[in-house]
Amino acid sequence: MGPHISLSAEKIGSLFGLPITNSLLTTWVVMAILFILTYFFTRSIQLIPGNLQQVAEMILDMLYGLFASVVGKDKIKQFFPLLASIFLFVMISNWSGLLPGVGSIKITPKSSNSSEHALVTQVAAVEQIVTTGLKPELTSDEVRGVSNTGEHKAVPLFRGPTADLNTTLALALVAVFSLQYFGFKSLGLGYLKKFINFANPIDFFLGILELISELAKVISFAFRLFGNIFAGEVLLTVIAFLMPVIAPLPFIGLELFVGVIQALVFSMLTAVFLNMATTAHGHEAAH
Repeated sequence: MGPHISLSAEKIGSLFGLPITNSLLTTWVVMAILFILTYFFTRSIQLIPGNLQQVAEMILDMLYGLFASVVGKDKIKQFFPLLASIFLFVMISNWSGLLPGVGSIKITPKSSNSSEHALVTQVAAVEQIVTTGLKPELTSDEVRGVSNTGEHKAVPLFRGPTADLNTTLALALVAVFSLQYFGFKSLGLGYLKKFINFANPIDFFLGILELISELAKVISFAFRLFGNIFAGEVLLTVIAFLMPVIAPLPFIGLELFVGVIQALVFSMLTAVFLNMATTAHGHEAAH
């Protein structure tokens, strides 16, 4: 049997009628990790920091200086909570796919289509009896309403959140909606002139291009992150299947590096777009 590779996240259950996928479950785990780390790093902040506080301050200072170099010292306090949250969430989500058990621990979810299958089978049987008078031949599984194809299929319990296009699309929407929010907050209704400007035909055409550009940012954000992380996990899965002992180690190190780089790219692009969205058009032209 070959390695299990699925482009989409698999459903492992439901909650209040809503489907729960393995990537969503891992997302909740990542969120719990971030909340726990935040609690331990902030519960006892001291003037003379301990080891944990020193590590947290070093990471935050590095991120603060990095993002400040992009958005400017006058805007960094406003944008830093969003940018740092995006970076940390994306980085830990990228790394979560490398943890032992993610992708290898599998469960056999109960088929959600069994009752529907039973109903359809029974209705078809009644229709055949009424129309032809012949009794249909049903297998024992069909009588019980159990599907032979989906009932015993094992799926991974955990899947890296950013290896699911739904997660990266949600992150992209958060980033792009944040651009619009801070754009209106900084420039007021004047921000709309970026998209709707009837001053002259050239500005009107440029506004249409800006609208298309905002939609393109969602696609670019989502597919760039998803493509890189999913491709890396597929590579690791194949290498581990072919040579499971030593061969995956260099690739794991590479994926750790890629996880940081992709988190940095996502958050830095958000910072660049935030700076552009909150800068008046005339001020940009002056520079």
